[in-house]
Amino acid sequence: MAKKVVATLQNSGKDFAKVIRMVKSTKTGAYSFKESIVPNDLVKYFLAKN
Repeated sequence: MAKKVVATLQNSGKDFAKVIRMVKSTKTGAYSFKESIVPNDLVKYFLAKN
C-alpha cells in the first residue's frame, strides 16, 4: 500500500520545484534564506518578486 502512495507522489512531483532565495534583512543587513515549493510555471515570478 505504501508503494502506491510513493508512486503517486513521484508522478505529481515533477510539476513542482523547490526554490531557495536569499533575502537581505533591512535591520541587520544579514542574509537569510526563503525556500518554498512552487509550480514550474511560477519559478521566474517567485525569483523576480521582492
